[in-house]
Amino acid sequence: MSALHWQKSSYSAEANGCVHVAAAEDGSIKLVESDDPHVIVTTTPAKLHAFILGVKAGEFDHFVA
Repeated sequence: MSALHWQKSSYSAEANGCVHVAAAEDGSIKLVESDDPHVIVTTTPAKLHAFILGVKAGEFDHFVA
């Protein structure tokens, strides 16, 4: 198993913590928050895509307002 290549959004700021994303060899997507790097969330590309569409549509804005 090769090491994951973690990527962070240019919208993230280290001072506030950020989320890193990586594609695994098995096709899954891994997400980790910089504040707790030992907890890795695993999802599928389709589920991440649906979540991103929801974020872009404003479905989760009430969590940060």
